[in-house]
Amino acid sequence: MIRVAVAGAAGRMGATTCEAVEAAEDMELVGRADPTLGTTVADVIEDADVLVDFTLPDQAVGNATLAVHAGVHVVIGTSGWSDTALREGVSGAPGNVFVAANFAIGAVLMMRFAAEASKIMDSAEIIEYHHAGKIDKPSGTAARTAEVMQGDVPIHSVRLPGLVADQDVIFGGEAQTLTIRHVTTDRTSFMPGVLLAIRKVAELPESPVIGLDKLLWPSSP
Repeated sequence: MIRVAVAGAAGRMGATTCEAVEAAEDMELVGRADPTLGTTVADVIEDADVLVDFTLPDQAVGNATLAVHAGVHVVIGTSGWSDTALREGVSGAPGNVFVAANFAIGAVLMMRFAAEASKIMDSAEIIEYHHAGKIDKPSGTAARTAEVMQGDVPIHSVRLPGLVADQDVIFGGEAQTLTIRHVTTDRTSFMPGVLLAIRKVAELPESPVIGLDKLLWPSSP
């Protein structure tokens, strides 16, 4: 049984993660950390094997650093933090860290297909759509997509109520366009990826590991 604590447990993604963990037969939810609940990460990691972080960019690195040095593995779904600060903070710790810009399997496939298409098509641009409450622009998914693609790929960010998390990667070529689109209709779409990361984080060959593709295609470069 994997004992799981969730940071940001009262937020939309955190609450959905708590429900998914409680429904998983091989997991036990042992703690919910959130300011609105009056609990901190330090309060909940003592009994946890894995901490899942869906907090804010200015909190994620500190939470991960605290947890991994206490021997607790960490799965981060928060985006917008400093990669350098994370690597420095968790260096040499007994706990592992896994990070994903997007835990939806379809989004990971979108990124993989976009990387391949960028090798052939003339140019591309990304449009990412998120709910009005999302703080970081561009999203971690859009930034990661552009990173794995060839060429300079502009990113356009849309923040509107009614959206969850969608993304278009639009390619242009002579007399043609190609659009790779991923649409999220509910936050439960992220849960298979989150649960996969919880199950795999203790076995990581290095830390931190970034990207759900590393778990789906572990032999890929």
